[in-house]
Amino acid sequence: MCRHAAWLGTPRTLASLVHEPGHGLLRQSYAPRLQRHGTVNADGFGVAWYDAARAEPVRYRRAIPIWADANLPGIARAARSGCLLAAVRSATAGMPIEESATPPFTDGAWLVSHNGRVSREVAGELADDAESTCDSAWLAAAVFARRRAGDPLGEALTEIVTRAGVKDPGARLNLLACDGVSVAATAWGDTLFVHLGDHARDGVLVASEPLDGRPGWRAVPDRTLVLASPDGVRVRPL
Repeated sequence: MCRHAAWLGTPRTLASLVHEPGHGLLRQSYAPRLQRHGTVNADGFGVAWYDAARAEPVRYRRAIPIWADANLPGIARAARSGCLLAAVRSATAGMPIEESATPPFTDGAWLVSHNGRVSREVAGELADDAESTCDSAWLAAAVFARRRAGDPLGEALTEIVTRAGVKDPGARLNLLACDGVSVAATAWGDTLFVHLGDHARDGVLVASEPLDGRPGWRAVPDRTLVLASPDGVRVRPL
């Protein structure tokens, strides 16, 4: 399993997801509180953000524990955006530990992270190719295929998660995706939480588990899609 988090709203730094909160992703990498499968997320990490000067997101990922990267704190303090995504990885048994298997995966303006596991045979049926042989990369490739077919972000996640869940009833399919202007996430087999910003219209945090002890974190029911955009946050069953 893994832990991931995303922000959509007024610009803030990546450090606000990783280092600054009392239970940010750095701490969740070695001491997750609510993770249902696995106890440590030391098989790599990735962060990404959107820059108005670029058509595609900026991404930085490594196949080492997040606490072992001396460069990340400086990058996280400098990287500032209205749309951010970060993930720490616990590799499914038998899956490769390499940067190409580490979320977030990207295609065009889309970013995708996967927290869970799915049969590699099922994942392979959903897409023609992937950048790694790991299950998460195949799921991301399937989502990206829906992007190229014209699906909106939320519809692409819904299509792939429900198809994979039918084919592999034991799959855990918490996906987190963004395109620079919206964030979509699924709760399917593990925890997911949402927190609206401290001020009206400030923004929304979506995370595997709360990043801090502030009131306002809401648990998302299992088998649910969350879609956040400038128009607000919608939650619907899958």
